[in-house]
Amino acid sequence: MLKDNLVLAFLVTFILCISVPAWGDSTNDNNAQTNSSGSNTQITGGYTSTTTNTYSGGQTNTTTSTTTSSTNGSEIPPPSANSPSYSSMSQDVCSMGVSGSVSTGVFGLSGGKHVVDLNCERIKLAKVLQDFGMKVASVAVLCQDPRVFMAMEAAGTPCPFDGKIGAEAAALWDTYEELRPDYKLYKERMEIRAEVDAVIAAELAEQIAKDEEAARKAQEELDKQLESQITETEAPVIYVPTINVHQ
Repeated sequence: MLKDNLVLAFLVTFILCISVPAWGDSTNDNNAQTNSSGSNTQITGGYTSTTTNTYSGGQTNTTTSTTTSSTNGSEIPPPSANSPSYSSMSQDVCSMGVSGSVSTGVFGLSGGKHVVDLNCERIKLAKVLQDFGMKVASVAVLCQDPRVFMAMEAAGTPCPFDGKIGAEAAALWDTYEELRPDYKLYKERMEIRAEVDAVIAAELAEQIAKDEEAARKAQEELDKQLESQITETEAPVIYVPTINVHQ
């Protein structure tokens, strides 16, 4: 489908590049009048008439009249190329018609095609399965859409996987993540989460290091205070002399 659209776009662009518009030319006019099947006529030129009256009494009257008229022809483009009309022929068919046309001074081109709406088909299939009582199958059809798949996962109800639902299906999707309909978006989201988790882990490690350092300093201060209190309260030592008794 994408290949056909690219070919059509290239063809239209090529036609526009090589086309040469046709314009009316009133510059090189030879005072000629032409009329051909409904086209506008261009008439230009000057007209001169002279009248001379002579009377027997010797009086001569001469009248000269000059008329100049010019009519410019209009610029008429060639007929437009009409786009063909396409119909899906039925309201229960998920197909729509697309047509287009291009017209130049040389020739015109028009074309069209049918485009299938996959999302419309998916909804209709899911509705039919739901009507038949196949609820899990209906959900599985809708889960082929990446948006539905992500919504189901975000709601804590993962899409079915090979007949498994719930936690078992979630475990299988984690194992075979390449089969996810939203695999590309999933990888992007996982990369973003990994970056955020790394930042959080670094901040947590830094905070733990600060807390440990503060606890160590507090313990050292406490040990010093205890040593000073023991020294101050230590009892004095009394030396008793030794007495030897001899009989």
